[in-house]
Formats: sequence, C-alpha cells, structure tokens
Amino acid sequence: MTITSDINQVVAQLRQQVCDLHAVLTHYELVIWTAGNVSARVPDRDLMVIKPSGAEYASMRADDMVVCDLYGNLVDGALAPSSDTAAHAYVYRHMPEVGGVVHTHSTYATAWAARGEPIPCVLTMIADEFGGDIPVGPFALIGDDSIGRGIVETLRDSRSRAVLMRNHGPFTIGRTARDAVKAAVMVEDVARTVHISRQLGSPSTIDEADVAALFDRYQNVYGQTGQHADDLQENQR
Repeated sequence: MTITSDINQVVAQLRQQVCDLHAVLTHYELVIWTAGNVSARVPDRDLMVIKPSGAEYASMRADDMVVCDLYGNLVDGALAPSSDTAAHAYVYRHMPEVGGVVHTHSTYATAWAARGEPIPCVLTMIADEFGGDIPVGPFALIGDDSIGRGIVETLRDSRSRAVLMRNHGPFTIGRTARDAVKAAVMVEDVARTVHISRQLGSPSTIDEADVAALFDRYQNVYGQTGQHADDLQENQR
C-alpha cells in the first residue's frame, strides 16, 4: 500500500497531531525516556500514524511519525515503528469505532496493573469517563498482537476507555487520538486518588444505576454542543 496524493495532506496533519500529543504525555508525566506511544487511525483508510520505536520525546518531529497499515507493516517513514505497533493495529482492525490508541507507563495506573487489580468505581470522575471499574487485561508479551488481543477482549463489551494490562501498564482508546490521550491523563489521575483513598480507609463504590446515569450525562450532555463531533473532525484535519 502506498500513500496517494488524496490522503497525503490528511496524513501530514495526523503526523503533526500525533507528534504534538506525545508532548502532552510528558507534560502530565505519564511517560519517561522513550516509553509509551500514541497512534491515530487515518480516516477511511486501513492506515494509522504512530510514534517510531525508541524515539526520544524532546527531539521528535512530525516527519519522524511513521505510517503503517492495520497489520503493522511500514507504509511510509524513515524510522522503524513502535514496538507496540502490532497491538495498536489489532485494536483498529477489531474496533472500527476507535480512532486513537495510547500506551503509557504512568506510575499509579501501572502500579494497579502490577497488582492485577481493577480500579474500582468509587469516584464520579471514574463513572463519567470510564463508565465503571477500570478493568485489568491479561498478561501478554510485547512485539506481536498479543497485547492487542487482550485489549480488545477486555474492552469490547465494556464502557471503559482504559485497560490495565497485567504487569505492563495502561492502554487507552478514543474516538480520536486526542480523546485517547485525555483518557490516559484521567486514568492516571483517578488511579492516584483511589490509591490515596485506600490509605485513609475503605472507599465506597457508586451504585450501578448512578454510574450509568453519570456516564450518560458526561458522554452525551456535558460540555458544548457538537464537542464530540469537533473531536472527530480534528482527527481529519
């Protein structure tokens, strides 16, 4: 597969967006050194844009972002794709509603992943963004699509946009890459808060009916009219 002129501009814009979003990960201290990655689906094409393997955040440029097909094969770019490319590609193939995937090693969320314990829905913020407990996915080795299979198996029937891959760390999904980065920021925030709450005592979970109502309000009412549509359009600009 080659990059044709009709999508060249879209790919260029996504390269810039994906590059810029990696700076958000460092701003919120969700990654260190070269760890973590952001990817974005190319609309209406079986392609994605993703961070190159081992790239240092401070020196990354938009042109460094690579384009792969949805089987992880390099289509355009001078650098080797991220070691998590096959996982991202699997998610895009099996979850067509997903437009962005993010992986971090943020401290508190990764600590929950190391324990293999879901983050319980004890905060309205968790209900709002994740629609219930933040689940744990299976242990999987890096390098092939095993992680992707675990993400899809765990999130396919879940309202959550985040999964804590056991002994590894959080992966988040979204309608766009920006949406997935937001989920990555929020999962770390709630992971930290719930951890602290447990040092003080036993936090109480929110009733499922209230969780559903909170999730519906946040996803469909909260914010400005057309906000979600704007997010979708941003992924195509």
